[in-house]
Amino acid sequence: MKIRKMVKCIIFDCDGVLVDTEKIGNEILLVMAQEHGLQMELEDAYHYFNGVSLKNCFSQIEKAIGKKLPEDFEEQYRNRSFEAFLKETTPMPGIFDFLNNLKIPYCTASSGPLEKIRLNLETAGLLDRFEGKIFSSYVIKSWKPDPEIFLHAAKQMGFGVGDCIVVEDSVAGVRAGLKGGFKVYGFANGYNNEDLKKEGAILFHSYEELSTMLGI
Repeated sequence: MKIRKMVKCIIFDCDGVLVDTEKIGNEILLVMAQEHGLQMELEDAYHYFNGVSLKNCFSQIEKAIGKKLPEDFEEQYRNRSFEAFLKETTPMPGIFDFLNNLKIPYCTASSGPLEKIRLNLETAGLLDRFEGKIFSSYVIKSWKPDPEIFLHAAKQMGFGVGDCIVVEDSVAGVRAGLKGGFKVYGFANGYNNEDLKKEGAILFHSYEELSTMLGI
């Protein structure tokens, strides 16, 4: 893959970009939250929950229902979602071919816990591609839309901001990338198209399309 010379490193988000997990996680969270009075459509969950910390998601739910969630809500969610991820996580279509042809360094930078990132990558058959190149907000204690996770990833990979592009699928992730000074490509999934475009991401709909956009 002869990528444009100005791009020397690609920083991928994980969920919804490398692995197809967003629908799984959002559906479980909505079902659990609905048991406590939340009324929300799946499309809205993509808008409000994708790319932000779980703590932020819970705060939004509590604000919407006007009460605190049970103390064990997070534990229950993590148990149910981890079990589902282990059974249902699949790689995003086209990602293997894209990585197989990529001749420049790449990594993943996610708001999720390190063990969750590794579990999802392993289940999808991608872990070996990212060993030693996995960066978690939980490790540096900074979450999107703050740009620190992307800045940290670029630094650890040995590149400046101008050398890297960010691939994201969430509003929070796009905001983080742009705030950090990166060019951001937004993976449009049918739910997030207008949101990502409005934030300033360069939209693409498949890895084949991204390959073309990057000048292959």
